[in-house]
Amino acid sequence: MNTRSNALKHAFPLTIPVMAGYVFLGITYGVLMVSTGMPSFLPVLTAAVVYTGSMEFLLTGILISSFNPAAAFITAIAVGSRHLFYGLSMLDKYKNTGWKKFYLIFTTSDETFAVNYIAKVPEDVDRGWFYFWVSLLDQCYWVGGAALGALAGNFITFNTKGLDFVMTAMFVTIFMNQWLQDSKKGKGFFRDHISEFVGILASAAALLIFGADHFIIPALLLILLALTLLRSKLDDKDDEKGDSGTENLTQRRLEDRLEDRLEKHLEKGENE
Repeated sequence: MNTRSNALKHAFPLTIPVMAGYVFLGITYGVLMVSTGMPSFLPVLTAAVVYTGSMEFLLTGILISSFNPAAAFITAIAVGSRHLFYGLSMLDKYKNTGWKKFYLIFTTSDETFAVNYIAKVPEDVDRGWFYFWVSLLDQCYWVGGAALGALAGNFITFNTKGLDFVMTAMFVTIFMNQWLQDSKKGKGFFRDHISEFVGILASAAALLIFGADHFIIPALLLILLALTLLRSKLDDKDDEKGDSGTENLTQRRLEDRLEDRLEKHLEKGENE
């Protein structure tokens, strides 16, 4: 099995939950766009080029409202500002991925970021191709769903209110998967789930202070600040454990070598 096929084999199963959400929500987006009088190709085009689910739903209203490019620009910046934190978090993971890095940056959606960030890539799998396949498959799901919705929208119409809850359900699933993975660390309940606790508390605090319409960016800033402050302490403790373990292993190896040399020296003396 070549490098690309091997990476695809390991990447595809992790994207199945994303497929369930993207195809369903993409269909909703396609139907919504066509039902407002937009041409059938537009949902597919925006799904491929814009590729920002929440902004695409807002784009539907922007396109049918009065022309205001400044408002559209500010809205896009506000909605997409969270991707700044995604980029910072993926700096190490996307390092040395060659030409694929540009595509990985472009396709870092919420769900793709979540999958690539928590994925444990096996040692025999090429990291760059693994991340590439996850990103490409997720985009194909979204574009495919939008295409199906655009086609269906020409024949049927229905109330799409509440269908976007599928994204909330998907994030809950991803959160629970991360919680279960962190439970295996064995460092204690609080230390195992410190990132989850920080996320919950920071989001709740930002929601109470700034309200439901403006809490996302402050919450992300609080999470980034808290994890940055806590990271040094956690890393120091982990490094101490790792260093002591390495020192013990090195010491045992040196002792073994000394014993071997001593035995050889004694054998030589007896032979002489």
